[in-house]
Amino acid sequence: MASIYADDNPVEAPPARPKFAAEALYLYCVGDGAVEVRFDNAGIEGNPVYTISYKDLSAVVHKCPPEPYQSKDEDTVKGWVIAHQNMVNTAWEKFGTVLPSSFDTIIKGSEAASSEENLRKWLEENYPKLRERLERVKGKAEVGVQIFWDRKAIVQNLIETGEEFKRLNEEMREKPPGMAYFYKQKMERALRSELEAKADEFFKEFYGRIKPYADDIRIEKTKRMEGDKQMLLNLSVLIQKDKIKELGEELAKIREIEGIEVRFTGPWPPYSFVASV
Repeated sequence: MASIYADDNPVEAPPARPKFAAEALYLYCVGDGAVEVRFDNAGIEGNPVYTISYKDLSAVVHKCPPEPYQSKDEDTVKGWVIAHQNMVNTAWEKFGTVLPSSFDTIIKGSEAASSEENLRKWLEENYPKLRERLERVKGKAEVGVQIFWDRKAIVQNLIETGEEFKRLNEEMREKPPGMAYFYKQKMERALRSELEAKADEFFKEFYGRIKPYADDIRIEKTKRMEGDKQMLLNLSVLIQKDKIKELGEELAKIREIEGIEVRFTGPWPPYSFVASV
């Protein structure tokens, strides 16, 4: 280690600090096009956001410390995540096509290179892959489609219209009171079986009606609902932007079916159809 001398007494020099280690860039997304843009006070914690370009790509970033965003307060973390998503949405409106990054993607500086130099190097090394992924989602958006049924209304309809249930009801009226319990159990088993078949029928029908409008579909997990409302389908749909209205019209027709409810959300950047950068 190098030494410096004062009054003939050697003093160890402090270790050299990495030149760029204390600075970093927070990456929101990569946009399609080399555009110099500033989004004042639009980032996490009101940070000014700007672009760094390589060829026909633009990384959307803000300057930050090299440490990740961490907090024990859930509301604080939620606010950061929402700010991240809002900034990606803003960039999507500006560029038309973006590849979103996951929350807390940070490009650090090092002893040899600044964070901006490291970011440009990453864009250069990954350029073919990034361009391919941008082309895949160009002119497209993600929408969410969730379809529910009112279980009580569906059951009532089955009882009123199903031949088997009409027969069971007639037989139950003809039997002595002590037999009613057994017929009730038989009716419940028949209803469960019929509901499962009806749910499968609805799923295939609704998926088949949505598919022609989509470039790609991801089937998500259905969520538990309260009361009699149950989720039948939970889909993330990649769709050409000019087909969103047509899909909305088709979903409006599905909504007209008795006991069926439709939730149609978006459009958003295609988070579910590109791996985070």
